[in-house]
Amino acid sequence: MPEPPKEFSSFVAAKSASFHSTTRYVRLLEQKHRQPTVITHLYQRFPDTMKNTVNQTPLLVIVLAFLYGCASEPKTETVHEAPSAAVKAESKGPENGTLLIIGGAAQSIFYDKFMELVGGPDEPIVVIPTAASSDDFDEAYLEKFRKSYTDRGFTNVTVLHTRSAEEANTEEFAAPIKNARGVWFSGGRQWRHADSYLNTKTHEAFNELLGRGGVIAGSSAGATIQGSYLARGDTRSNTVMMGDHEEGLGFVTNIAIDQHLFARNRQFDLFEILEEKPELLGVGLDENTGIIVQGDQFTVFGESYVAIYDGTRWSAERDTIYQLAPGSKEFYLLKEGQEYDLKNRKVIN
Repeated sequence: MPEPPKEFSSFVAAKSASFHSTTRYVRLLEQKHRQPTVITHLYQRFPDTMKNTVNQTPLLVIVLAFLYGCASEPKTETVHEAPSAAVKAESKGPENGTLLIIGGAAQSIFYDKFMELVGGPDEPIVVIPTAASSDDFDEAYLEKFRKSYTDRGFTNVTVLHTRSAEEANTEEFAAPIKNARGVWFSGGRQWRHADSYLNTKTHEAFNELLGRGGVIAGSSAGATIQGSYLARGDTRSNTVMMGDHEEGLGFVTNIAIDQHLFARNRQFDLFEILEEKPELLGVGLDENTGIIVQGDQFTVFGESYVAIYDGTRWSAERDTIYQLAPGSKEFYLLKEGQEYDLKNRKVIN
């Protein structure tokens, strides 16, 4: 520690007007903080010409207290905790197969991409309307739903629907998936998909389809259900972010997926989940925009943006990733063609 400057010595001398001795103040501080070596050491470093002066002033107490708060003996390095549990966590996609996850209002580009990914218009696909709000799934409704895909050029379409998890847990019900190249989940309320298919033989069949290189697609509710955490999974309202259904089908792990992001001004809603579950990666998809997940990476596809909530802020211009402080409510955007590493939770430059 350097000796105090002459100006400091003069200031102390000018202010000395106390009958208390420095020794007494040092002793009091030693008793309070129980670290005598620090204060005594600091006092002993003053020059002899100054000790006689400061011995008569309580100002030294202020000086020593200030120095005591700014220094320690011996000097140790401060270890900072990781800013967020989310930084340490990993998210993983399927080892095989492809996910097409769309933020709602999917246009022709996504149906064309789905057709390309499954291998062409004649490949067998299964389409699932279960998330729809209607409870009236008569033959006419299901045929109309099937026709919406055949009108887009698909020639081998099976509609699969039930509101019974017991039925979905049978081999007979899941059989069409075992022969399919792709599955498409409809929009609506994502908790309805979970109610019917979570932890059933049909759920197993979805994973088996991916295992043999198949494709699972979905828009809106059909996007959110593909994650491990079921955002907006409340039966009362889709504005409740953490509701009475919180588990998705988990094709991507440690993730919460939101949709209709900018179209419905939802870009800050995911923070309600991430504050409670910081280990999750948040992904927000705008309408007619999605991600194509293969392995532990995804590529943005579509006309708008995908918001990433991973505890960092990425600057494309500076080619820099900034770690955010805990509790920070920031996200960044990716556009078509940009890629993301799910496992390491960072943009792929």
